[in-house]
Amino acid sequence: MSLTFDVREDGFACLLGSREVLRSLAGAPAFAIARGAPQVKMVRGNFAIDDAPFDEVAPAFARLDGADLLLSAQPGGAPLLRLAIDGEALRVQTLEPGYDRVRVDLAALPGEHVWGGGEQMSYLDLSGRRFPIWTSEPGVGRDKSTELTRLMDEQGMAGGDYWWTNYPQPTFLTSGLWACHLGSSAYSVLDFTCADRHRVEVWEGAFTLEFFAADDLPALVGRLAGRFGRQPPLPDWTIGGAIVGLKDGDNSFARLAAIMEAGSEVSALWCEDWIGIRQTTFGRRLFWDWSWNEARYPALPGRIAELAERGVRFLGYVNPYLANDGSQFAEAQALGYLALRQDSEEVYLVDFGEFDCGVVDFTNPAAMDWFAERVIGREMLDFGLSGWMADFGEYLPVDLRLHDGSDPMLMHNRWPVLWAEANARAVASRGLTGEAVFFMRAGFSGVQAHCPLLWAGDQSVDFTRHDGINTVITAALSAGLVGNAYSHSDVGGYTSLHGNVRTADLMMRWCELGAFSPVMRSHEGNRPDDNLQIDSSPQLLAQFARMSRVHKALAPYVRHLSDEAAATGLPVQRPLFLHYFEEALFAVQDQYLYGADMLVAPVVEADAAARDVILPGDTPWRHLWTGEDFAPGTHTIPAPYGEPPVFYLPASPFAPLFARVRESG
Repeated sequence: MSLTFDVREDGFACLLGSREVLRSLAGAPAFAIARGAPQVKMVRGNFAIDDAPFDEVAPAFARLDGADLLLSAQPGGAPLLRLAIDGEALRVQTLEPGYDRVRVDLAALPGEHVWGGGEQMSYLDLSGRRFPIWTSEPGVGRDKSTELTRLMDEQGMAGGDYWWTNYPQPTFLTSGLWACHLGSSAYSVLDFTCADRHRVEVWEGAFTLEFFAADDLPALVGRLAGRFGRQPPLPDWTIGGAIVGLKDGDNSFARLAAIMEAGSEVSALWCEDWIGIRQTTFGRRLFWDWSWNEARYPALPGRIAELAERGVRFLGYVNPYLANDGSQFAEAQALGYLALRQDSEEVYLVDFGEFDCGVVDFTNPAAMDWFAERVIGREMLDFGLSGWMADFGEYLPVDLRLHDGSDPMLMHNRWPVLWAEANARAVASRGLTGEAVFFMRAGFSGVQAHCPLLWAGDQSVDFTRHDGINTVITAALSAGLVGNAYSHSDVGGYTSLHGNVRTADLMMRWCELGAFSPVMRSHEGNRPDDNLQIDSSPQLLAQFARMSRVHKALAPYVRHLSDEAAATGLPVQRPLFLHYFEEALFAVQDQYLYGADMLVAPVVEADAAARDVILPGDTPWRHLWTGEDFAPGTHTIPAPYGEPPVFYLPASPFAPLFARVRESG
């Protein structure tokens, strides 16, 4: 299906087949252009971005120039925009120097709903809101009505808002069964505040708009997954038990032994502090020099070998920055592999909160090769790591100098993709693609081709609407619609500040959510000593152990879903409307389909003994824990600890497996 122009007396339209995706009239032009005057401030990955555009013009008059359209402000006037069609893509280019702001209004159907935007935390249905596309810290609190957000805004602009995300992507799908992707890494905005148009704002004078259509939503999601690159199937070890996250130095091994003796099914030990710690006022952070810290983990190679004999992998941590008091910083600096200041030959240092780091310049092919081989290859994979958290990627400042001369404003959003590529290159160099697994929180268009697993970032350790446990469901569902098959979260959450600490209730519920995610991984958080851990009490340990057994019992089904994702592009966790295309389900974001055959409704409110569950379709659903069948509709379902509301289709070929899951606890 190709795009075509339809030039009319009163304007023109762009058609995708017979579908009108853009309509421009003399009295309602679809395009506007301007010159921008941006103001960008960054404090530790939190951005304040503003603009003062001027010389705005709305070119409404179109004339053909061969196969292209030229748009001018007056009939027969000087052309200001060129539109060209390339298959299903519309190429847009400003023709006047300095015009680097373009606004495009796409046609919306009455009552059309919209999803996508990358990994969104607050809203699955984007209708009625604006979503700036700029990778950043997601914020702490993310709700201007809360005291926590207010306090964090006072401390480095860090409170955030509903659109803040580590992984934005200028791609959206609509209930009209078409999708649009902006082919630009510039700062942009997806604006769905008006019901009669879908607006795209771009801070660049040349870009493409790619359009996709399909007969149903699964096919449309599959097309997008094919466009951006499908992840390989998850290896068996990632889905066959829990990944236990501990950052307690050598004591981590004794704690792991006790966790396993309590009946936990464990696939890996994840020690992010394998490279040492740096204590700051934020909490227990890491020493950003990516090699084994022998003082904190004595005899680690032997420990890794002992774990391997028990079928347990060892995972670590890395990010794309180097602390200026570490040896790898000095090595990279001597080789010329760090980004520089614009006004001198000095290395550009980024403040990460009580320590400074250099930025490995991935626009320099030699620097990317060095990091992939020298750091990840030798220090991590050759050392015996089976995976790691590939953290950060969102912090590229816009006032540094890059090796290839590119504009940092255009490279900022691309940086997580380059970071993912460095990790994937290292894994491939050892022949371990599909076996070694790194997980990332940062992303942008194209990260799907390199990153095998997302994690939802740094949630607050609570049930709050915009930054708590529920946001990881929204994150998985939104990211899954634009080509990311696998997502998971920190069991227990991460961010604990201003007296906000984990409750036993939160820990119990997050263990349940983790069990029904493709990967179940715990985290001790930024302040481990102030917060409950999975082994802090017999009750918590028993809950974690039980849910880890459930997670392992589901491994054959998750293997099926992973293989399906690699073949079709359908994500493992799916919104209800992906298979039950009903408007009443378009905004449901607190429960999900786990593949087509299982429905999971995690408890995401504090002190809840039950929750309402929507069972879609026209056939009964079977309760996982009791075997009772429920008719489609909304039901209030009891939810004791260890038995979150989960249902499956009795006709599923996996029904015998599901029936055995309740016995695994």
